Amino acid sequence: MSQLKYKRILLKLSGEALAGEGGYGIDPERVHELAQKIKRVRHLDVQVAVVIGAGNIWRGQIGMRHGMDRATADYMGMLATVINALALQDALEQIGCDTRVQTAIEMKAVAEPYIRRRAIRHLEKGRIVILAAGTGNPYFTTDTAAALRAMEIDAEVLIKATKVDAVYDLDPKVNPNARRYEHLTYLDALNMRVGVMDSTALSLCMDNDLPIVVVDLWGESSIERVVLGDDIGTLISS
Repeated sequence: MSQLKYKRILLKLSGEALAGEGGYGIDPERVHELAQKIKRVRHLDVQVAVVIGAGNIWRGQIGMRHGMDRATADYMGMLATVINALALQDALEQIGCDTRVQTAIEMKAVAEPYIRRRAIRHLEKGRIVILAAGTGNPYFTTDTAAALRAMEIDAEVLIKATKVDAVYDLDPKVNPNARRYEHLTYLDALNMRVGVMDSTALSLCMDNDLPIVVVDLWGESSIERVVLGDDIGTLISS
């Protein structure tokens, strides 16, 4: 086996990763495909934690546009991430991956409460840990939750697996001349206001020197290539 560059990772996924065409709901076939990708990374002897968004079920901005209170909209989004986490857990366990879901909002009937030391112990035992319900607080995105949890569990990298293969200065689907970046500093990413991650998450990673790698989730072996140290996607670091 090739030498691993990263032995403990936090994988940040959007809710749309679980959705079918149209970007909404949960598509069992897509979830199964995603579970297989995560299993292949785990079989490299990498410790894997996952944070999932909820855009396939609920977007708080829609509620707010109709007068909904921001905190209420955010709490609804947090609960939706738990639904996604349970769907992914089931798919992973169907293919033989020992998995735990931990939630920042306590709901003992369906998942463990998030406890940092317990999450680390699960990782050390080879279990995939899915961290749901964001930070447990409104006004914070799942990107920020991913950055926070990555620091807490001592992850060596935050992998933002998305629908584009790197960070661009413009939307490459709209502008074929968009510039692709292989590396950005945290300040570059903040100044560019890159759309793949919010500024709070970027600032948190910058303050704690946690590298971020942006890759195409559905690219061939994209996540495995990151942990093996291949030059893929965009590295955001100091």
